[in-house]
Amino acid sequence: MDATAVLTDMASRPLDSLGYLPQLSVEQANTHLADHPNSVAWLLWHTGRMADVQLAQLTGEPEAWETHRLPDLDRAGIGYGDSDEQARAVQVTDAAELAALVDYVRATLTALRDYAGSLTESQLDDVIDTTWTPHVTRGVRIISIIDDAAVHLGQIAFITGAPGA
Repeated sequence: MDATAVLTDMASRPLDSLGYLPQLSVEQANTHLADHPNSVAWLLWHTGRMADVQLAQLTGEPEAWETHRLPDLDRAGIGYGDSDEQARAVQVTDAAELAALVDYVRATLTALRDYAGSLTESQLDDVIDTTWTPHVTRGVRIISIIDDAAVHLGQIAFITGAPGA
């Protein structure tokens, strides 16, 4: 198996995980387990935004957010460095907005999987960010996006399976 095939398979895993999450109520989506500032809604929003922004930088294409924009969740940033107040402000107002948020995350993760599958092995070695030491390659950035999505979707699975959630 070549590196592109491995990354494509890896990128499909968070997308698959999203499909295994239970149907959530608006109340569950807005719950803050143990009073943590990051709710399920924030975790979904952040997962979509971080994948979307970073993928747009890699592809040069517009962010999916431009067509999936949710007025109540339209704010700057992707969640890194959010204050508790900013994180708590990310809430869904109804079932339609929650469904639209899940659809947005699905769209970004699908685009990530498809992008990973479109690359050649040599493209994975392209240096795309020199602000880090060592410099970041296209392949490393894709792995970072996949890892972040998997971690946050795992947190959602934990929260939604926790007693009282």
